[in-house]
Amino acid sequence: MASVLVVGYDPHAIPGVDGTSLRAALDAELGRFGDHGIDAAMALVVFDESAETTLVAALTERPWDVVVVGGGIRKAEQLLPLFEQTVNLIRRHAPQAAIAFNTSGGDSVEAATRWL
Repeated sequence: MASVLVVGYDPHAIPGVDGTSLRAALDAELGRFGDHGIDAAMALVVFDESAETTLVAALTERPWDVVVVGGGIRKAEQLLPLFEQTVNLIRRHAPQAAIAFNTSGGDSVEAATRWL
């Protein structure tokens, strides 16, 4: 069974956003992986000193076939350092994994399957 790690920004850390609703949508998307016969997990980070530890733990949990990096990390200009850190940690700790990018929290399955 293929394995996918989805890396995203913790919705509870985004000011002015209903973190609970957004997290429910992310969890629903994670559930869609199972519908496609893909074993998936999610790692949510915030832009602070805990990001690297969280990412390394998730990336080294097992060998991933694909790591999907969410738009919450990629699209916000102020998070560019976190995006760079994420890509470099994937290269270092999961070099066998393809790297994919979704366009929203609702198309992570499609992003991953482009590389499976």
